[in-house]
This record gives sequence, structure tokens and C-alpha cells, in this order.
Amino acid sequence: MEAHNGRNGAEAGSRSYVLFVSLVATLGGLLFGYDTAVISGAIGPLIERFSLDAAWEGWTASSALLGCVIGAAVAGALSDALGRRKALMLTAVLFLVSAVGTALPRTLTQLIVFRIIGGIGVGAAAMTSPMYIAEISPARIRGRMVSLNQLAIVSGMLVVYFVNYVIALQGDKAWAVQTGWRYMFGSEAIPAVLFLLMLFFVPESPRWLVKRGRDDQALGILTRVGGQESARREVAEIRATIRQEEDSLLELLRPGWRLVLTIGVTLAVLQQITGINVFLYYAPEIFKGMGVEDDKALLQTILVGAANLLFTLVAIRTVDRLGRKPLMLVGASGMGVSLFAMGFAAYLQTTGLWVLLFVLTYIASFALSLGPVVWVVLSEIFPTKIRGRAMGLATVCLWCANLVVSQTFPMIDENPWLVERFHHGFSFWIYGFFCLITIGFVALVVPETKGRSLEEIETMWMERKS
Repeated sequence: MEAHNGRNGAEAGSRSYVLFVSLVATLGGLLFGYDTAVISGAIGPLIERFSLDAAWEGWTASSALLGCVIGAAVAGALSDALGRRKALMLTAVLFLVSAVGTALPRTLTQLIVFRIIGGIGVGAAAMTSPMYIAEISPARIRGRMVSLNQLAIVSGMLVVYFVNYVIALQGDKAWAVQTGWRYMFGSEAIPAVLFLLMLFFVPESPRWLVKRGRDDQALGILTRVGGQESARREVAEIRATIRQEEDSLLELLRPGWRLVLTIGVTLAVLQQITGINVFLYYAPEIFKGMGVEDDKALLQTILVGAANLLFTLVAIRTVDRLGRKPLMLVGASGMGVSLFAMGFAAYLQTTGLWVLLFVLTYIASFALSLGPVVWVVLSEIFPTKIRGRAMGLATVCLWCANLVVSQTFPMIDENPWLVERFHHGFSFWIYGFFCLITIGFVALVVPETKGRSLEEIETMWMERKS
């Protein structure tokens, strides 16, 4: 393996090894994006196939999110008990079962059951992948490595938007209603199998190994990551901080730690109630509502995915240089401006490229900030001994917020009373208001964690407690 800065690998460690391990873990993120966004292309045909009203449209699109809540709720304890690697293997199996099951249902109920199973995998991978990457990456590049998971998520979305578009071109509208959506769901089996196979080639989290008393194994992994001297120092720091912790999630409810829990949960919820998944799940339907033809709506959705990917790359290059707070503040501001502009465009019944521009600006602002950076912060701020369960709790709250937003958007957007008065603009104003809340919360409450090791961040919280 190539040593960092050309020095001996035993002294400096290997960035290429960290990158390989992180990229394997990010396949969980890719499947996260693939599984959640595949519904964007399938929901239109499913509405006609099963004669769905607004409430059932919302439930069909958001049912996977119930599984996400379940997955996030159990993944923390599971990853703390079995290890991060085995937890990721379980998510790969769930993705595969969901892909096959959603491709072959005879009833809407069967489809929803397998969507929920896939959602369990998404919820578990959403917290386990970034946590695993954070625990194996050196502090100097941890932000970029964890942000790779968000890059994988948006890459999965872009890939499935393209797959949906290509599948839709294989037949007419009647074919899409009867058969096309099955191919969309079934295509997920390919990345699921790849993820499961690649996990056999990566190690367990060194911090989890130290917590289990397997210091020698952890030392070997950390030596490959950062060199011998850094590995010895890091194992000693991990052991010292674990001795100071209590192995109970109730620790986060005590003075000092309550602030950590508040920050984690609030950021997780704000990431969702600022409306991102409305555009990622319903983009084709939103564009159709603005008068765009079916195939062009799917094509414009690919542009949404491309903007998401491009600006996630910008975030990866800047998160360790500019810091977490500046990116979140700039991004939330751009999101808010775009949402209020979309709301007024809908209120004034304006159509055309301006609306697409507002959507792309919103997506770009999210991808630059709340998309990757919230996951970076969540993977950093909790104490080592209970990081899995604490991050699981924050992720449960994230998926609950996502479920509420995804379920209620069609009901708000198609409500006759609201449509008559606001012409589909009301929901965008709601999400814009929460962007203002996000700006205030990040500016006043969230600390900067750039450049600090996980143990230094934990020590910072302990000093605030004392």
C-alpha cells in the first residue's frame, strides 16, 4: 500500500488502505440512496396500477421509512454488540431481500412489506456506515472520508434516476404501469450482492475492538491506517476515554451530555424537515405538476441527482478545510432562499426554467451542507462506548421526521383548500421556515469539530460537564 507523504508505511500509515475500507463501507450509503430514491420513478406507475389517492400515494412512497425507523432503532445496539462490520453485512442481506420482494409482488400490501424490509436495511446502514468510517479514519481526513458516504448516497440516487429513465424508455405508459416499475425495484439486487461480497475484505472498527478488549487487533488495523506511533497513541487514548465513560445510553441524559444529545437529535430532524426528500422522492411528480411531460420529468430528475452529486463533491473537498459550521450556515441559507422562491413561483403559477433553477439551487445548497455535514457531525460528537446506540437514537429521530414529511407532502400539496389559495406553494414555505430555524440553531448551539480527534471531541464535552 502507498504510504502517506511517501514515508515508511509503518510510520505514516496508508491513505489508500483507509480509502479502500471507506469505499466498501460507502456501498451501504449507495444502497441507502438507491433504495430510497427508486420510488421516484415507480410512484407514477404505482398510482395508476393500484389507483392510489393522496394518502395512499404518501404511504406507498414513505412506507420504507417506517422500516428506516426500525432499522435505526436496532442497529445501534446491534453494532455495539456484534460489531460494525457484521451489522453492515446484515444490511446487505436486507437490501437483497427487498430488491427481490419488491420486484415480484402481486398486491400493494406485499410491495409495502418488502419496502419496509428494505427500509430496515437503509435505517441500519444510514448510521452504521458513517460511524464505521469515522472510527477507522484519521482525524485529518475524517470529514472527507465520512462525506464519501454522503457522496455514495447521492451517487446511488443519481444511478437509480438514470436506471428508472432507461427502464421507462423500454415501453409505453401502459407497460410501465404493468411491468416497468418491477424492473426498477429489482435492479437493486446488483449493488446489494456487490456490497455483501466486498464486506468480507474489510476489518472491524478498531474502536469497537478496543471496547471489547481486543487491543492487539485494533493496534494492527490502526497501524495500517496511521502508522505505528500514531496507532499506539490512539489505542491508549481510546482506552482512556472508554474508562471514563458509563456503558449506558442514560449517560446522555445527564447534565453536560444532554447538550450533545440535543445537538445530535435536532440536527438529524432539521436535515429532514427542511424538505430534501420531497424533491428526492417526488421530483418527477413535482415537475409533472408544473406541466412537464412524463419522460422529460424523469430526465429533469436526473439533473437533480447530478446537482446533488456535484455539490457533494464540493463539500467533501471543503469540510475539513472550512469546517462544519460555515458549510451548514451557507447551505441552509441557500436552501431557504430557494424554497421561498419556489413557493412564490407556485403561488404565482410561474412555469419554465426558473422553477428548475430554483430546485437545482436548493439541491446544490443541501448537498453542500446539511446532506454530508450532518452525518459527519453525528459520527463525531457521541462518546465511544455508546456511539452506536446514541447515533442510532439520533438516526431514529431523523427517519421519523423523514416519514412525517414524505407522508404529508402529497396530502398538503393536493389539499383542495390549500391549492385554491396557494397553488401548491404552501409546503415549500413551511420547509423554508425550518431552514431559518436551522441557521439559528447551527450559529448559536453547534460547536466546530474540524481537525479534532474523536477523543479530543469527547474530552471537550467532559470538560464542559465538569
